[in-house]
Amino acid sequence: MCVSSSRESRPLPPELESLAEVIRRHGLDARKALGQHFLLDPGITEHIAALAGKLEGQHVVEVGPGPGGLTRALLAAGAASVHAVELDSRAVAVIEELVRSYPQQLRVTEADALKTDLTTLCPAPRQIVANLPYNVATPLLIGWLRQAAAWQRLTLMFQLEVAERICARPDTTHYGRLAVISQWCADCHIVMKLPPGAFSPPPAVWSAVASITPHAEQPGPALFRAMEQVTAAAFGQRRKMLRGALKGLQGDKLLAKAEIDGTRRAETLSVTEFDRLARAHLGEPQI
Repeated sequence: MCVSSSRESRPLPPELESLAEVIRRHGLDARKALGQHFLLDPGITEHIAALAGKLEGQHVVEVGPGPGGLTRALLAAGAASVHAVELDSRAVAVIEELVRSYPQQLRVTEADALKTDLTTLCPAPRQIVANLPYNVATPLLIGWLRQAAAWQRLTLMFQLEVAERICARPDTTHYGRLAVISQWCADCHIVMKLPPGAFSPPPAVWSAVASITPHAEQPGPALFRAMEQVTAAAFGQRRKMLRGALKGLQGDKLLAKAEIDGTRRAETLSVTEFDRLARAHLGEPQI
């Protein structure tokens, strides 16, 4: 998929060396344990930055910048600030060098994004734009959805199958917990697909960028936990009818309150119906 953009980019400083040279000089070989697959083609990174929309005035958090290809594109796209969060100390050193060219615009934090409250890194309006480490992409997304009200948009690279699970519709192969929770909190769309050869080293599968735009109204923490419990039970035994799958949550009572037929299976329920189940489980009035 291609998206054209008429906005003007800021030119990168001419002294910046190639990403290949940066990787060689820092010994930044991609590590499987960290789920690293680097994007080195500036055409691709510029396209991803464009998919995030107009970045002027926006504060962007990038997770797992690696050698900084996407970081450079976000800076050139005019983001008010870019805050890179990186666990790999080798990549931190790379981004720290880039800070010298963008001392007012770029910051880097060496930290585990799974254990970091990213909302504390920059003021609103905030976005996350990232080529995520594939081994932790799903738990990262769920954590950010718990704070969806804090983000204007998430533009995230996943393995294609994960992106399909996020955006899946009821009664389709990929529809499950991740689709329900993601679409409950946000509008979700796949906006770009990339073959393995676009990355260094190439992963074993295709990848995709998902655009995730949080809804104006978000569930509170208690309701979010209720949704997690209901979807875990419903999809944990997805071949069972709901009255059996939800038995541990007083399924018959829950289904009656939500006005849902207990002979149905989880994959047939819409996100709105799961919302009714979560509210019934929590004891909230139905909407």
